[in-house]
Amino acid sequence: MLDANIKQQLQAYFGNLTHKVEIKAYLNDSDKSREMHELLQDLAAISGNISLSEQRDASERSPSFKVNRAGGNIGIQFAGIPMGHEFTSLVLAILQAGGHPPKAGEDTLQQIRDLPGTYHFETYISLSCQNCPEVVQALNLMAVVNPNITHVMIDGALFQDEVTEKQIMAVPTIFMNGAHFGQGRMNVDEILAKLDTGASAREAEKINARAPFDVLVVGGGPAGAAAAVYAARKGIRTGIVAERFGGQVMDTNAIENFISVKETEGPKLVSALEEHVRSYEVDIMNTQRAEKLIPGEMIEIELANGARLKSKTVIVSTGARWRELNVPGEKEYRGKGVAYCPHCDGPLFKGKPVAVIGGGNSGVEAAIDLAGFVSHVTLLQFEEQLKADAVLQKKLFSLPNIKVICQAQTTEVNGDGQKVTGLTYIDRATGNPHQIEIAAVFVQIGLIPNTDWLKGTIALSQYGEIEVDSHGMTSVPGVFAAGDVTTIPYKQIVIALGDGAKASLGAFDYMIRQ
Repeated sequence: MLDANIKQQLQAYFGNLTHKVEIKAYLNDSDKSREMHELLQDLAAISGNISLSEQRDASERSPSFKVNRAGGNIGIQFAGIPMGHEFTSLVLAILQAGGHPPKAGEDTLQQIRDLPGTYHFETYISLSCQNCPEVVQALNLMAVVNPNITHVMIDGALFQDEVTEKQIMAVPTIFMNGAHFGQGRMNVDEILAKLDTGASAREAEKINARAPFDVLVVGGGPAGAAAAVYAARKGIRTGIVAERFGGQVMDTNAIENFISVKETEGPKLVSALEEHVRSYEVDIMNTQRAEKLIPGEMIEIELANGARLKSKTVIVSTGARWRELNVPGEKEYRGKGVAYCPHCDGPLFKGKPVAVIGGGNSGVEAAIDLAGFVSHVTLLQFEEQLKADAVLQKKLFSLPNIKVICQAQTTEVNGDGQKVTGLTYIDRATGNPHQIEIAAVFVQIGLIPNTDWLKGTIALSQYGEIEVDSHGMTSVPGVFAAGDVTTIPYKQIVIALGDGAKASLGAFDYMIRQ
């Protein structure tokens, strides 16, 4: 099942195993069981430190397999074949079960060890979801570190009866001890914050004790990463505080216009950005949300946990988020058929009719992607014509199961109280209302800047973007801004990187002139 090149790479990785790893498979007579068996045989043949056993057990999901340390008590299980985005999760599980140290700080590891109680996690994923592996890998790591934690990755496409029973319409969806725990991308720190209620107060105390910075970057996307690197290279005290390092790029699937890199994926690019930032003396404070900016000789940033950071200069790079429809039913059915990531949640609606709202590149790409496995896609565009690139439109109109409706204003998302059943739109040309029956609606209508916390403090455009000059300076002395959160045109990764560098150089020039 694995090609020779991958086997060769895995042989090098598995050379790091210091303990024997046991894989126990639970199989049946299905084709997926045979496929899983072939994969596990390939893995066991690569290293003498990996053994494989098989059994049939009605009490276990089939096909599935457990990964354990010989003589240990590690509760990791994969219910499904972890290929695609999840293949890395499988490799890491084997390495960590085999004694290879996880990439987590000692404080984090100790916090996991100290968790009281017993936790059984189940994560429902789709193999095309780029957000799911972070959750799977975080919970697997926790299961390796704490014997009172177990985790099962469940491929929703393979165990559709469970998905239907639990009414799962978005991935990743996490259950803990049988109850809903969370939904969407979560890292180890975010999971721990939900389990360890005292963690926020302890972290706030640590943050308050930090000395003032020369440059404090707020936001961890491409602009923020570039700003931090350029500041740190000047040898000045640099910090970066972010709600989620990587920002929206973490939710981006294929990236094909990042100059010098022919093709990559969002999480892979974010990993490289973070590695670059960490190669310098940058104080990274992740999973922290900024709530207030207080101008002054020393600028202060107040965080959601109550902590305050001080700095001579601040660079705001908080990026943007998906724009919402703001119609009745959208909030009520979010995660129950209202979705914003077709790559993540699309496979859950295999064989069902769906709608896409938005006729730009994102909307058309979403429709093309979804058309491969749903029964039908209705694309609704507010304007008189699509705005997507010609090459995308050509592909769109070549697909037989896509219908495009222009001049359509969505007015309501309809549902039965549990899930989406349709939507209502008005034909803007005639004023007549129409309803269509669908199982899901994917909203792709652009971005909105993350500046709610800055209103009344910094000059914003009519669209809520931060107004900046040629050096990235805002209306507040010492405060700069970069990337998608600003008025710069063309919201692109490569532009955000350059803009972050420019703002950092602007902040440095401001300091030396003061």
